[in-house]
Amino acid sequence: MANPKLLLISGSLRKGSYNRMLLAEAAEAFGPAEISEGSLDLPLYDGDLEEAEGVPEAVKHLAQQIKDADAVVIGAPEYNKGITGVLKNGLDWISRVPGAALKDKPVVVVSASAGRTGGETAQFMTLSCLTQLQARLVPGTAILIAGAMNAFDDAGKLKDETSRKLLADRMVALRAEVV
Repeated sequence: MANPKLLLISGSLRKGSYNRMLLAEAAEAFGPAEISEGSLDLPLYDGDLEEAEGVPEAVKHLAQQIKDADAVVIGAPEYNKGITGVLKNGLDWISRVPGAALKDKPVVVVSASAGRTGGETAQFMTLSCLTQLQARLVPGTAILIAGAMNAFDDAGKLKDETSRKLLADRMVALRAEVV
């Protein structure tokens, strides 16, 4: 197989988010791949909008990116002890696109959060949503980066060796699902 296609999806829209940094580290640990990023900058899900105008093009594009990817890594930040609005909204929209984009797709969820649990609640909620969408969740130790504001160096690299090793192990497991 040529280099696998790895799709990164950040549950934060902020360019400099800790979860984007963590996704970059995940992509590096995954190894040679064709990397793309899915955007969650989507309109709010609205059944009336869907009925009147159909599924927005940006949602169709994201669903196609998921279908085309060999594997997906989702960065799930935690806002107020829960899943971010943009991530939940994106998953809700994806569920409306015919063809079940996430069904049987190998997925790993990682989280970085300023709080002391590293986004554990958001990750649990994200995994629950992905289960409903029939994603193939790759098992392993949860990647939860607590105190994210201190976890990365100036170059955006994880400082903690244990965190880097856990992330590398999860990416090896994800890669094994597709090569």
